[in-house]
Amino acid sequence: MTELTSALAAALPGGRVLTDPDVVDSYARDRTFVPPGRPLGVVLADSRDDVVATLQWASEHRVPVVPRGAGTGLAGGATAVDGCVVLSLARMTAIRELSPQDEIAVVEPGVITADLDRAAREHGLMYAPDPSSYEISTIGGNLATNAGGLRCVKYGVTRDSALGLEVVLADGRVLNTGRRTMKGVTGYDLTGLFVGSEGTLGVITAATVRLRRAPREVSTVAAEFTSLRDAAAAVSAIVAAGCQPSMLELMDRTTLQAIDDWKNIGLEPSTKAMLIAQAEGPADAMAALCGAASFVAVSSTPEEAAELIGIRRLAYQAKERLGQCLVEDVCVPRSVLPDMITTIEEVAARHGVMIATVAHAGDGNVHPVFVFDRGLAEPPEEVWAAADEVFRAALDLGGTLTGEHGVGLLKKRWLGLETGPVAAELHQGIKQVFDPLNILNPGKAI
Repeated sequence: MTELTSALAAALPGGRVLTDPDVVDSYARDRTFVPPGRPLGVVLADSRDDVVATLQWASEHRVPVVPRGAGTGLAGGATAVDGCVVLSLARMTAIRELSPQDEIAVVEPGVITADLDRAAREHGLMYAPDPSSYEISTIGGNLATNAGGLRCVKYGVTRDSALGLEVVLADGRVLNTGRRTMKGVTGYDLTGLFVGSEGTLGVITAATVRLRRAPREVSTVAAEFTSLRDAAAAVSAIVAAGCQPSMLELMDRTTLQAIDDWKNIGLEPSTKAMLIAQAEGPADAMAALCGAASFVAVSSTPEEAAELIGIRRLAYQAKERLGQCLVEDVCVPRSVLPDMITTIEEVAARHGVMIATVAHAGDGNVHPVFVFDRGLAEPPEEVWAAADEVFRAALDLGGTLTGEHGVGLLKKRWLGLETGPVAAELHQGIKQVFDPLNILNPGKAI
């Protein structure tokens, strides 16, 4: 240990600080290709007090701190910087409270998203946000990035389920934001400010989240299309008809082929896209609106529905088998989703780049995944050029650079195109208030 890390270890219970280079390296990156810096060490926090002690030490010694959950992020937000301490919250896994009467839970940041949902369902409730990584991603990471998921179309993103937070500030002070009630407008919305701040304003050590009644009946539709644009048009038709789907997911041919090569799902040669829709109740109306589909099926059992949703959840792992991935998540108004999909196809052809696209189509959140050769330090020039066109097209269509993954490191070069100078100045001002020494996840998000 160095003198600095020895002082940190002395401020914490035994075994909390790791400095072995090989072990530290395993905590230094998320799921992106972004090369990490060299951390001084890793803190394995077991409690809020561990976080307080770490940030007090970091503030005193001007050491950067990079908060980390499960490391499943896709924007480089948990990537270590040189000379930092990585603060892992993964061991803070307590569900402190689950109240069926109030339909809330109080959870620590290391709780796995799917575990909270399973605990809620024992009481006839559910935790609505469900990113595709819900079996491995944590609540803290979901809050840090304002993660979305498959049920966003009906229930919104993580911020829509966050009622209150316990946050440790950069100097070690503890702040409690929000409330336990469904309504509350006292003061500024500090809860909403921290959700999506990517660890740049404070470290979340607990959250009060909203639970919802689990649906008693769910129907699932799977529709195959010979045209990706036709599938996107069906999405627009379903939304315009007021069907209120609880899930509306789209996968292109490249994605489906990757899944079929891996799991042999029986993909037909003519299928260019698949739409998976779910409703809380009968799904016949949604099935009828897939008129251009070459095949439409409605699940008759919960097992069939789970199998269909399982195909969608395999998408990212299947694409990782093809090569390194630059995973993006532009979001556009739903009415222009067919135009965004068409643009992505045209960009892929023009630059000769493999782009595998999935979408939380019901809320216009499109995930074009740019696949390139393994072993490269970063995407080749043609991939960056294709990504640039996709981002600019999303903004031109009235959309945004990121719907749920966050800015992290990967999107910073385009951030100014969306925010503009006035917003950038305000962001920096907010950062200065909460983190005047710029030690919390420096260089990320803003």
